[in-house]
Amino acid sequence: MVLWLLACGRPGLAPGGAARMPLPGFATGLGAYGDTRPRTLLLYDTTGPWGFLGELYAQQTANLVSHFGAWQAGPVAAYTAGQMEGYQAVVYLGSTYDEPLPGAFLADLKARTRPVIWCGANLWQLEGGPSGLAASHGWAIKGYDRTPLTGVTYKGTRFERNVPVSDGLLGTVVTDPRRAQVLAMAFGPGGAAVPWAVRSGQFTFVSEIPLSYVGPDDRYLVFTDLLFDALAPSTRPRHRALVRLEDVGPDSDPAQLRALADILAARKIPFAVAVYPAYRDPLGAYHQGRSTAQDLAGAAELGRALGYLRARGGTLVMHGYTHQFGETANPYSGASADDFEFYRAHRTAGGGAVMDGPVPGDSQAWAGARLRDGLAAFAAAGLPPPAIFEFPHYAGSAEDYRAVQAEFGIRYDRGLYFPGFLAGKPPGQPVDQYFPYLVRDVYGSLVVPENLGNVAMPGYNNMVARHPADILRTAARNLVIRDGFASFFYHPPLGTALLTELVDGLRAQGWTFVSVQAALR
Repeated sequence: MVLWLLACGRPGLAPGGAARMPLPGFATGLGAYGDTRPRTLLLYDTTGPWGFLGELYAQQTANLVSHFGAWQAGPVAAYTAGQMEGYQAVVYLGSTYDEPLPGAFLADLKARTRPVIWCGANLWQLEGGPSGLAASHGWAIKGYDRTPLTGVTYKGTRFERNVPVSDGLLGTVVTDPRRAQVLAMAFGPGGAAVPWAVRSGQFTFVSEIPLSYVGPDDRYLVFTDLLFDALAPSTRPRHRALVRLEDVGPDSDPAQLRALADILAARKIPFAVAVYPAYRDPLGAYHQGRSTAQDLAGAAELGRALGYLRARGGTLVMHGYTHQFGETANPYSGASADDFEFYRAHRTAGGGAVMDGPVPGDSQAWAGARLRDGLAAFAAAGLPPPAIFEFPHYAGSAEDYRAVQAEFGIRYDRGLYFPGFLAGKPPGQPVDQYFPYLVRDVYGSLVVPENLGNVAMPGYNNMVARHPADILRTAARNLVIRDGFASFFYHPPLGTALLTELVDGLRAQGWTFVSVQAALR
């Protein structure tokens, strides 16, 4: 079990082991590899009608910087003189236009001796305006650019930028190429080009908040790599791959699983198997209206197949308990693998799913009991209880995430993050986040990355088609990340041909497949 502390106004550990007392409203988190000494100070905006977004962006950034070490995060308004001393790097998230920045923060930045990453607005408050920036940094502000910039180029690779035109970039122009360097350019139709990230010395400016409107091929990936320059500049390139067989349960076809295991074992590729240990179809969606239930212990042939998979490099992951909720459609059929388990959802007129909130009776105690029932179901089937958890449909409440942290400490999924969590406020509408490398997120859990998605065919749960070629294009973009992963999941009913195309294609790009255990190192 992994121990972790989220502190709001509680002491963390500063570099050198000295106690560092966060100001009220500041939170701390451990690093992915157990580092307790905060290396990154995260500061965010809080004013205005959209002030809550600053704290949400801070959560997402905290998740990313945890890859490099422990962190502290709090409102920039609470900053006091000298507070950034002792940290390796400072990240400021300017999400509110004209957020009043403390004079002490601006003064300390002028005298900085460590890397600083400034994202988004309010740069005009630093160094006395554009003319001061030009004199001190070799680049100046041009004002907001509302051109429909749809892509960002970085290290010779183009990334998507699906952002509304109203959310423009804070444009810059390099005035002295000897002192300033453009790291990434944003592009649009008609040859439009605007610097997206600029660096002068140890100061890096990213011209927007790169955490909104994020997709699998997004400029968000550029930001995840820029963090290495500030926090781990000597990192050696390493490109690892992961594959997970998805939605395996007592109703699965053992022959399909054995065939996929043979494909992977023949290539010496370790893999994970996401298993829900109890199958439920209370509404009889797949059994002519008859309520049907089966646990792993009653599916002897599947149990033998899972043993076969384990012998060929498979690691079991607990994928919920029943992968559905109660005796209701949530939101599709009520059956295992179709529905959400830890979060309520409803269907739209077009057939899609909209997440509504925690399930009735949700609490950390309820979720913990459900997790223990699932582990007991593995034991009853003579299988070792998994040490890693994956949320069904990647969705749970903050209380559910706390329960998973207490029972497992390791997840293999994408997370939901709720506005107000760092500040101890009631949770708002969540956003999801994927990671290209190992992190310890704000819930305290190690999160094994899954960043490529899955092969998806239209017609199932209103999925948008995603073919192996799409996944391979995303993987190629992730090669710019100097120590990143290409991680995907795969549904066994799709057969062996598409899986073969994917794993062979990833190897041809230069990815090396590793086990889940190796991904934690």
